[in-house]
Amino acid sequence: MSPLRAATADGSPSVAVPFVADLHIHSKYSRACSRDLTLPNLTWWARRKGISLLGTGDFTHPAWYDHLRESLRPAEPGLYRLNPEAEREVNRKLPPRLASAAEAAPMRFMLSVEISTIYKRDDRTRKVHHLIYLPDLDAVARFNTALGRIGNLGSDGRPILGLDSRDLLEITLEASPDGYLVPAHIWTPWFSALGSKSGFDAIADCYADLAEHIFAVETGLSSDPSMNWRVSSLDAYRLVSNSDAHSPAALAREATLFATDLDYFAIREALRTGNGLHGTIEFFPEEGKYHADGHRLCGVNWAPQRTREAGGRCPECGKPLTVGVLSRVEDLADRPEGYVPPNAPRVVHLIQLAEILGEVNGVGPKSKTVEGQLNELVSALGPELDILTVTPPEDIRRVGGELLAEAIERLRRGQVRRVPGYDGEYGVISLFEPGELTAARNSQPGDDLFADALFDVPVPRQRPPAKPKPASRDRSTAAGGSTEPAPRRRSKAAPAEPEPPLPPAPSPHEPFEPMLAGMEEVGTGLLDRLDAMQRVAASAPGGPLLIVAGPGTGKTRTLTHRIAYLCAELNVYPEHCLAITFTRRAAEELQHRLEGLLGPVAEDITVGTFHSVGLTILRENAKAAGLPADFRIADDTERAAARAEAGDDDAAYVKLLRAADLVDLDELVSLPVALLRDHPELVERYRDRWRWIFVDEYQDVDATQYELLRLLSPPDGNLCAIGDPDQAIYSFRGADVSYFLRFSQDFVDARLVRLTRNYRSSAPILAAAVQAIAPSTLVRDRRLDPARLDPGAPLVGRYPAASVADEADFVVRTIDELVGGLSHRSLDSGRIDGHTSNVSFSDIAVLYRTDAQAAPIRDALARANIPVQKRSHNRLRDLPGVAAIARELRHADGLGGSVAARVRLAGQVLAQRYATPTLDTTSGVTPEDIWTAVDVLTPLAHRCGDDVASFLSQIATGAEVDALDPRAEAVTLLTLHAAKGLEFPVVFLVGCEDGLLPLRLPGTTPTEAEIAEERRLFFVGLTRAQDRLYVSHVRRRLRHGQERECVPSPFLDAIDAGLFERLGDSAPRRPKDRQLRLL
Repeated sequence: MSPLRAATADGSPSVAVPFVADLHIHSKYSRACSRDLTLPNLTWWARRKGISLLGTGDFTHPAWYDHLRESLRPAEPGLYRLNPEAEREVNRKLPPRLASAAEAAPMRFMLSVEISTIYKRDDRTRKVHHLIYLPDLDAVARFNTALGRIGNLGSDGRPILGLDSRDLLEITLEASPDGYLVPAHIWTPWFSALGSKSGFDAIADCYADLAEHIFAVETGLSSDPSMNWRVSSLDAYRLVSNSDAHSPAALAREATLFATDLDYFAIREALRTGNGLHGTIEFFPEEGKYHADGHRLCGVNWAPQRTREAGGRCPECGKPLTVGVLSRVEDLADRPEGYVPPNAPRVVHLIQLAEILGEVNGVGPKSKTVEGQLNELVSALGPELDILTVTPPEDIRRVGGELLAEAIERLRRGQVRRVPGYDGEYGVISLFEPGELTAARNSQPGDDLFADALFDVPVPRQRPPAKPKPASRDRSTAAGGSTEPAPRRRSKAAPAEPEPPLPPAPSPHEPFEPMLAGMEEVGTGLLDRLDAMQRVAASAPGGPLLIVAGPGTGKTRTLTHRIAYLCAELNVYPEHCLAITFTRRAAEELQHRLEGLLGPVAEDITVGTFHSVGLTILRENAKAAGLPADFRIADDTERAAARAEAGDDDAAYVKLLRAADLVDLDELVSLPVALLRDHPELVERYRDRWRWIFVDEYQDVDATQYELLRLLSPPDGNLCAIGDPDQAIYSFRGADVSYFLRFSQDFVDARLVRLTRNYRSSAPILAAAVQAIAPSTLVRDRRLDPARLDPGAPLVGRYPAASVADEADFVVRTIDELVGGLSHRSLDSGRIDGHTSNVSFSDIAVLYRTDAQAAPIRDALARANIPVQKRSHNRLRDLPGVAAIARELRHADGLGGSVAARVRLAGQVLAQRYATPTLDTTSGVTPEDIWTAVDVLTPLAHRCGDDVASFLSQIATGAEVDALDPRAEAVTLLTLHAAKGLEFPVVFLVGCEDGLLPLRLPGTTPTEAEIAEERRLFFVGLTRAQDRLYVSHVRRRLRHGQERECVPSPFLDAIDAGLFERLGDSAPRRPKDRQLRLL
């Protein structure tokens, strides 16, 4: 009996008879996959092949998941089958010989999906594919919910996520302890755990502390078990094979044989222990498209030794060769070729029957001739796998003819010709010598035509090197000789562009700067690792101090080192220090850095926002402020109710809040100011308590905040303000940059220190930024000196887009290139050269002036299956569901445990409550809103430990939304205002058009001051970029209900043309020839 036969003679499954499982396939919802990949079609093809168990594939895709729920019925433990009606319809279309077996033992399905993860670890971009298996649809629902918070699951059946491999495994185990993960095609140069381009040197390295939960690996089409046996670190894992089918006909080109009960848990145990793993069906590995080394565009196909001799470079173009699986195995192998471990499972190498028929007939494997013969063979002899392995040759000869019988006999003997695949090109496996078939049709072929060969057979004629196309006047995003996505090489046809201007000569605005510049030391002292001007600022004596800190000059570093220096070296008591920031996130960062510098004593330093400082003053003086001791901050519902009752009467609104012992968030600064103004003794008390005050982002203070600072710090007090007036962009919130500019008038003998050495951005980016802000700068002798002197730093990319859609596509194409290819499609098409990248999704930000610009960019990224998150300075309490959870926690009695556990419990209660609408649940909050709120509250809940009061207070005082899942990596979308204080290796600044930058509303003419602030906003956007900056503008854009012609932003005119690299083809394309052709 065939070891590959799917069932016994009577059709019933048997433990004694191995069955064939193909557990890595795709659905019609995966990209570049056949539309025929439906469950009925898969079942029909699996029966023809001889498969008993299929993976479902793609269960994360919403439409496919719904189809699985509707079409599948539970079968053996952890497995599913088609509903009876669908099974009968499939069996009706099968030949009688196969239909009878199918009726006795219906096809089984195991829930599976392939996930692509692209992320950064150890300063390298990692790209790894994984196979996930879960035992039931409820576990799949939990898994999909978790991943849905990380990336877009609807754009591709094989989603791309910015998620560490280790974290994906953790989510799998959280969805079900019986779930398991198998690293997919582990040797593929890209997108695999051990790949030469973006993988690791060991499976354990990939999955870190959870590596013990990995017990099987998929070898992939370009390797077979004998290659993997040479690497001893793989002895701990069972080797499996699957087809990775993108069409039904590709099923079982590789598969795994099990000799177990036909159920999920028995198969999992066989993979874990090896007991019951009978063997694998394999491609000849040379047929895999990444087996050998090479460069497809130049037609170079080499063995590993030759690649090493050439230094890994293509002899035609000089680019790095794509190092194939064979070379990678040899790099990691610690055993000789031919090593076979004891009790090794059986390995069978096969060629698809359609390919054999195609070779015999001299036609393609998808031709009508092959299709007809294949149907005849299966009808007469049974499943394809049986025909290839155990059907007697005389039966094959009787039905298929002499040449087919000879071909299959040679296949069983391993007597094949092999031309290895390379760099995305499939290899060629053939059974006859060139010209042999012509003679063989008239005579009996012999059995000793040639010996088995690997690289010593004639290789098909290689393509001549591609001639470079004539350069167009403007180029699109990089391709060509450089491995960088933004090469500096200019088009030959482009007019000569001026060289980037030299940085300006040092200005003498600080007489001590020339003496201190370059005096940085590397030591262990507190200030030793600061640069000269940072050290001057950090060690300045007491009294008013204004630090003008340009973008990327180490503002937070300088501020924290100043506080630490005063406490550690000048004996300032930590409890006498008050550090004020504008966001809770910035306050937490400041506190964290101080703890790193000072240790536990940093806890005595008061660090908070203006609102939290005001709340502290009110809590300590509630009676004097006319408030009850237990007053609290009104939530959204309470504020809305009071405002609805009071209307526009502010006094009535405040009275309603006070009647309920409530305070509006916006009163947390104004009430302390009024309290201190009316009580001079409190002013003296707080001045004595906080003798040293430090204010971050001083250019953003408003009138009330300014008055609070003047009350807390006397004119000659120890007030240290740091910021940059050229980054004053919040006037719409009431911020007034004039308070920064008049600091020396407000405070006696104020010292001034300027930080100009930029550690963030490359020289071209800084030069562009300084030139852009120059016409309206508020900083005398504005300069930013690059600390990074990289002569090869890319210029600023400038893309003139034809439309909004073209601009969005430019962003997608460039990201694809920056990360070194999003998928095999990018690489195989030649669109991406596959360079090793250190750019990941979280390194990339897309900035825009107005929120309306985000939608087309986000849609384009989602269509391209690129993980994306839209960030803002939104407050937690403004999100639906947060207020409900806060109220539930405030009024719940008897709950114990961590805040995070209580938040999740409250979420469960509220989700059930809002699932059934009642008269008292008319707020419009849905169970989905509740669970989203639980997710966004969880990071803050973890930071608060068991302190519920602190948790509720932070929500009330404006704690901001964190990323939905801290494990996720995604391209960040945010407005220019929300980008303030952030930095990214790669920044796209889109919509650089007059009307958006500067913003001009219809029927209005912005004032000179408004234009100046818009320019500062542009300056902020440019200086968010560290390594690469792209600016783009469109010719036409829909604004205010109608499409308008656009011109580039006038702010771009201030930047020297030599700092730009023009990208894209600005010449109009020739229209397509629409003439109907007869031939």
